[in-house]
Amino acid sequence: MTSEAAASSTSPATASSSPTNRDYYWIRSFVAGGVAGCCAKTTIAPLDRVKILLQGQSPHYRHLGVFSTIAAVPKKEGILGLYKGNGAMMVRIFPYGAIQFMAFDKYKTLLNKKVGISGHIHRLMAGSMAGMTAVICTYPLDVIRARLAFQVTGDHRYSGIADVFRSIIHKEGMRGFYRGLSPTLIGMAPYAGLSFFTFGTLKSLGLKHFPEQLGRPSSDNPDVLVLKTHINLLCGGVAGAFAQTASYPLDVARRRMQLGTVLPDSDKCGSPIKTLKFVYQQYGIRRGLYRGLSLNYIRCVPSQAMAFTTYEFMKQVLHLN
Repeated sequence: MTSEAAASSTSPATASSSPTNRDYYWIRSFVAGGVAGCCAKTTIAPLDRVKILLQGQSPHYRHLGVFSTIAAVPKKEGILGLYKGNGAMMVRIFPYGAIQFMAFDKYKTLLNKKVGISGHIHRLMAGSMAGMTAVICTYPLDVIRARLAFQVTGDHRYSGIADVFRSIIHKEGMRGFYRGLSPTLIGMAPYAGLSFFTFGTLKSLGLKHFPEQLGRPSSDNPDVLVLKTHINLLCGGVAGAFAQTASYPLDVARRRMQLGTVLPDSDKCGSPIKTLKFVYQQYGIRRGLYRGLSLNYIRCVPSQAMAFTTYEFMKQVLHLN
C-alpha cells in the first residue's frame, strides 16, 4: 500500500505562504501520489490477480496454490491474463493514492491543531481516516476491477469496464457498486492506521538515532532528511506485513462480497459477519480466512519498493520537500 509514504511528506502549509503556491502544492501532491500508486500496482498486478482468484475460490484454480496459480494462468489465458482487470485498477488507484496522501496531511493537521492530538496517535488516527476516505471515493471502481480480474478466459461474463458497469446497474442497482464496503472500511481503519503508524515510527526513530546511516538529504531541499531507498523498502515492507496480517480476514470477506452473483454461494455472503462465518465454517482459517495471505507478504516488498522509490522521485521532481 502506498499510503505509508505520505508520512514522509511535509505539511502543505509549510510549502509556501502564497495561496496560489498552496494550490499548486495540492496539485503536485495529487500527481505524485497518483503516479506512485499506479507504478506500484502495475508492478504487482499479476500477484493481485492471483490473490483475487484464490480469495474467490475460482473453480478453475481452486485446487492450486499461489505459485502454481501464477504458473497456470499464463498457460490457460496467456501472459496478459496476469494483468486482467489492471486497466480498471489504474483508473481507481490514481485518485485513490492521491486522495489518501492529501487526506492524511489534512487529517493530521486537523487532529494536531483543532483537536490537540499529536505524536504517534495522531498519525494512527489520520492514517485510518485517510484510508477510509480514499476507499469511499473510489470503491465502485474497485468492485468493477475485482469482477474483471475474477474472469477466466473461455468463461467470460463481461467484455470490459463499461459492460461490468451496465450489468451491475441492471442486475443489482447502485447498491451493487458498494457490496463489501462495510468490511472494507472496517478493515481499512486498522490497515491504513497501522501502516502509517508503523512506517512513521520506524522512519522517525531511524532518522533520529541513525541519520547518517539511514538518511540522506533530499535533492530538491538539502535541509530535509529522507530515508535511503533500501531503508524505505525495509520499513514499508515491515509496516505492510504487520498491517496486512491484522486485517486480512476482512479483506477476504470484502472480496467475496464484491464478487456478488459471480460466486455460486453469494447468498451466504450478505454481510461481513455472515461472510466471515461462512468462509470459516466452509474452508477454515488457513484455507479460508487467510487463503492467499502468503501472496500478500510476497507483494509487500516489490510494491513498497516501487511506491516509495517513485513517490520520493516525484516529490523531488515536483519540489514537494
